Order: sequence, then C-alpha cells, then structure tokens
Amino acid sequence: MKFGTKAVHAGVEPDPSTGAIMTPIYQTSTYVQESPSQHKGYAYARGANPTRNALQKSIASLENGKFGICFSSGMGATDAVIKLLNPGDEVVTSNDLYGGSYRMFKRVFEKYGIKFHFADLTKISTAEKLINSNTKLLWLETPTNPLMNIVDIKAYADLAKKKNILVAVDNTFASPFLQNPLDLGADIVMHSVTKYLSGHSDVIMGALVLNDEKLYQDLAFIMNSCGAVPGPQDSFLVLRGIKTLHLRMERHCFNGRKIAEYLRSHPKIGKVYWPGFVDHPNHDIAKKQMKDFGGMLSFVLKDDSMAKATTLMESVNVFSLAESLGGVESLINHPASMTHGSIPKEERLKSGLVDSLMRLSIGIEDVEDLIADLDQALAKV
Repeated sequence: MKFGTKAVHAGVEPDPSTGAIMTPIYQTSTYVQESPSQHKGYAYARGANPTRNALQKSIASLENGKFGICFSSGMGATDAVIKLLNPGDEVVTSNDLYGGSYRMFKRVFEKYGIKFHFADLTKISTAEKLINSNTKLLWLETPTNPLMNIVDIKAYADLAKKKNILVAVDNTFASPFLQNPLDLGADIVMHSVTKYLSGHSDVIMGALVLNDEKLYQDLAFIMNSCGAVPGPQDSFLVLRGIKTLHLRMERHCFNGRKIAEYLRSHPKIGKVYWPGFVDHPNHDIAKKQMKDFGGMLSFVLKDDSMAKATTLMESVNVFSLAESLGGVESLINHPASMTHGSIPKEERLKSGLVDSLMRLSIGIEDVEDLIADLDQALAKV
C-alpha cells in the first residue's frame, strides 16, 4: 500500500456499532467487565483506549513497523526509552540535538547513573571511539535540531548490531513521509507527534514505533506503569491530521526548497543550513535515506549580529515567532533562547549553535507570501 493510502486508511475502521467512518472519541476512564475473570480487552484507560489504539496502528503502519505506542508528549516517549537502561549503562548521542532531550539526559537521568556522550555523529568513526562494553543505546537525530546535520542511520544500525546495542532515531524533523529508520535497521523510532504527524499546532503527543515484540512489551509496560499517556481527544485530532500528512509534507518540502534557495541568494544572509544543498555535509546520505529534504532550515546573517537577528525576528508578519515546528503555519524560532535554552552556551557554541542562529519551520502557505515577508523583514536589518 502506498504512503498516501496508508495515511488515509491505516489503523482506521468503521465503528462496529454505528458504521461511523471516523474513529469515535472513547472518552472514558474505565470499562465495565462482565466477570472478574473475563475481560473484554479494555480495563482501564491508562493501559488502553480504542481511539488511541487506532492511532498507534496508524503511526506504526506509516513507519512500516509492527508496534506503535503513543505518549502524552515526545519527551514522554523519550523518557520511556531511557527507562529501558540501568545504572552504569552508557548512551552515545549527538552534540547537536533537541535541547529538551539534552536537558532530560543531563539533568534527569545522569543522576541515576546513566552516562551520556555527546559527539559529532556525522562521522561514524567518532561514535566508534566512544562505544565500550557499557554502551547500550545510540540515540540519533537526523536531520538534527537545529543545524540540520545528517546522520547515516544504516551505518549506525549495522555498527550497533555487531555490538548488541539498541538504536533509537528521533524522526521528528523528517516525518515518516520522508524517512523510515526501521527500514534502515533502527530498533526504535521516536516522534514528537506534536509536530508533522499532528500538523496543526493543537496537540502535544509523542510516539514510539518498533518491530521487536519483547522490546514492545517492555516499553508498553513502562507506558502503563509510569502513565505518560495521551487522551482520546488528542488521539482523534492526530488521526485526523495524519489523513493529510502526505499532502502537507509535499508542500512543506516545496516551500522549504524555495525558501532555502531564496535565503542563500540574499546578500544579507551568511549561511543557510538545509540538507538539500549539494554542498551540505552528508548531502549524499540525506539523498539516499530521505525521499526529499523537508521544510526545516536554519540560517545566520552575514553580519552576525544578535541585535539584527532580533530585529528580523520581530519584523516578520506571516511567519510567527514561536517554539515548535511542523504545523501548517510558518514559524521562526531562536534556538539559543527558546528550544535550546537549557544547553549551556559553551556547549552550544562547540556544536556551532551561535546566539544569532534562527530556525524556520516552513508551513504550507503560498511561498511567494513567505518570501515577501522575509524580504521586508531583511530590509530592516
């Protein structure tokens, strides 16, 4: 089945009692049982809910996976993966990753004896030097947030299998429309469903997709035991959003390319980070493991001035200055003070995340209006 058909139909069946084509919102906390010894499959809504189950099947299908688990946020999903580990275990991850992941790894889990190595993973040789007998997980982002670095998923999956290490991939920036890490050998795919999967900036949710049944059972146990579950209303909204995922992603990619090319040709722009450029680091890998290059990009001004960057961000009209990404509307973001504010400045600078860097989430508006908005804002700096 092709992706667009799966987006519309996967996991969704007519309601057996009414024939409703849309999955009902099962707004309940508990389920009546016929007998203490005979359960109907649902007992308490933290463990399972029919609306959520339909969504989990849909997301798993989009990632070509067997099992999906939804959480109340992307961080809830990430938290569950790290809870698979034990004190003394080590994780290798990128030095250019989402600030919330960094904060969780450093400030929550390190005090429980889990060690995290943050490194430039664009070269697999870097990770090979850090892996030891205590390494249990490779946590990858690709493209990375916010510098759009590309990590070779298959190469890391091949390396990990030789050493019996799990590979988890944060696939939020790419979405399953552009990239399917399980097909490349990853063990776990994580999504901040809040972003492209939902697509309308009205839901907070996370998800994990995987193929291994034992790993699924372990993560489902953590989900049920720790309770970071989404509600049925949010599950319904995401099911609705997914139906147009392929159409939205096509426009995100089209607009993203146009904006990246416009910015790169502008005399006031110093550098544009977008994996679709042939001279972008690891562009060939991006071309191999992605279907297109997405609607996310970052840039800095030629005059690397925080004051001028601030003027630009305060001058846009169609773009909105806000955190998050992946919605139908275009956003401009300042990583150093917003999404990555929890990372110490010296650590940010080591990875190239300067204070004046700006990140764009390109929406699905008319691209000429987006370019005109950036043009008028750039004229003021």
